[in-house]
Amino acid sequence: MSTTRRGTPDFVLLFLAIALVGFGLVMVFSASYSITFSEDPLLYTKKQAAFAVTGIVVMFIVMNIPYAALKKTFVPLFLLSLLLLVLVLIFGEEVNGARSWFRFGPFGFQPTELAKIGLLAYLATIIPKKGEKFRDFKKGLLPVLIVTGVVCFLIVLQNDLGSMLIVFATAGIVIMVGGARFKHLFGLAGAALVIGGGAILRELLLKDDGQTSYRIRRLTSFLDPWKDAQGDGYHLIQSWYALGHGGLSGAGFGRSVQKLHYLPYAHNDFIFAVIGEELGFIGAAAFLLVYLLFLWRALLVALRCRDLSGALMGSGIVVLLFLQMLVNIGGVTGAIPITGVTLPFISYGGSSLLTSMFGVGILLCISRENNKLEKQKTDGLAADGS
Repeated sequence: MSTTRRGTPDFVLLFLAIALVGFGLVMVFSASYSITFSEDPLLYTKKQAAFAVTGIVVMFIVMNIPYAALKKTFVPLFLLSLLLLVLVLIFGEEVNGARSWFRFGPFGFQPTELAKIGLLAYLATIIPKKGEKFRDFKKGLLPVLIVTGVVCFLIVLQNDLGSMLIVFATAGIVIMVGGARFKHLFGLAGAALVIGGGAILRELLLKDDGQTSYRIRRLTSFLDPWKDAQGDGYHLIQSWYALGHGGLSGAGFGRSVQKLHYLPYAHNDFIFAVIGEELGFIGAAAFLLVYLLFLWRALLVALRCRDLSGALMGSGIVVLLFLQMLVNIGGVTGAIPITGVTLPFISYGGSSLLTSMFGVGILLCISRENNKLEKQKTDGLAADGS
């Protein structure tokens, strides 16, 4: 019976995930309590709590699916996410210039979030099947690049450049880990730089009512936000004010000034600025340490997986979460341009939170498989020794 019994999940990873979600819920409450235009000041907190409970349920369901059965869902998951990316272009609702949302009454769903996991599921399925052929450009790498390009193109059509860059970078890292030849990857990276440089040059030459393109204005505002402090540089400057006000020890929980209609999207894209203002450098650093510990633990789970498909899927999820964290905090602190990417587990938003918890469920399922195999190995050695 011991050979068929399922392994235990990584409880440290499980605890850290729930702790991050709980902390995110607390910070959403603090950042949104005084800014909601609804009669209910707990509107965003209640919604986020519903998302959190649903996400935890999803996590527990996925982690309890047998690993072999979970792998069989990878291709259907990818096909579903691809279909939703097409449908959102037709039936989706435009929000902040991006047609990337389905609306269901007061709730919304962003298919791009599911597509991030869906593309990883495709890569984790197709790369192991190709085996040594994956090192051949035409027969192995090119088909994978075409599918990845289609997904990225559909996201670009939604006018969601930030998500597209994260998806592209995550897929590139998974493809590299999967065994693609470096000379192929370097050549493609060079081509991407040429294409990206051409796109930027086109934007610079493109005029719209006498003004430079919106994307270029965002880039220049990142380089010099004070040049247009009340326009394109406003978000970043208010974020700096928040972080500066927090100082070393913070202004205290709930005492952020910038969230009071000064800092846009304080409960969403700029929630890290509220963390920095209320908890200070010490609190923000402690939060980042916990976050990095979670990612490190998740990476260990992925690296321990003996199945290449599971290892690629697990490592892809870790890279995806890390890049989103990096891009969000980089934009909030002014290290990189602001892209509108949320902070996983922390920012307000159902699509991001549910997808992140779905990814954690997959990691916990992989950890159960790892522990089962380790126990079988230990039991086998014990039996041989006796």
